[in-house]
Amino acid sequence: MSDTPVKQQNTAAYHAQAVASFAVALAAVALGVANLDVDAWVRAFLGVAVLYLTTSAFTLAKVVRDRQEAGQIVSRVDQARLEKLLAEHDPFQKL
Repeated sequence: MSDTPVKQQNTAAYHAQAVASFAVALAAVALGVANLDVDAWVRAFLGVAVLYLTTSAFTLAKVVRDRQEAGQIVSRVDQARLEKLLAEHDPFQKL
């Protein structure tokens, strides 16, 4: 079984770009909601809706990531079991 760690696939620049993109998008929506020519309660409703959508998106991303990581762990355990069976198997052993 290999003890090599899982490689990080995202660079620091990619991470920074994703964070900056999220910040700009959230700020643009917040600015747009704040500048709407509607009553305060409508702006408040839209603000709460944006916050709810944002937290739901984070939750969904976490659930997808957790399922993917769980699948990788199961795959690694299965691979380790297979490697152990193959290492212990003697094809010349008499039955």
